[in-house]
Amino acid sequence: MDVVTILQQYGFPTLAAIAMGYFIFFVYNFITKEVKVKLSEMNVVLIGLIDRIRMLDNDLIRLRSKIDTAITLKEKNEKRK
Repeated sequence: MDVVTILQQYGFPTLAAIAMGYFIFFVYNFITKEVKVKLSEMNVVLIGLIDRIRMLDNDLIRLRSKIDTAITLKEKNEKRK
């Protein structure tokens, strides 16, 4: 069947509704099969990156406290002399 004959037989609104239904079905399948899988993979990567950032933040805090301690000890040694 040709599109023109279907259009003449059923009318434009029916053909448009069928086309819209197919488009919605196509988009739904694409999102559920492609996008959701990629999003869950990216979610795992994002959680790993957040954990690494937290570890780096903790390392920076520890390093800062060690530097502060070293500076304090150096100042105390200079005052004793």
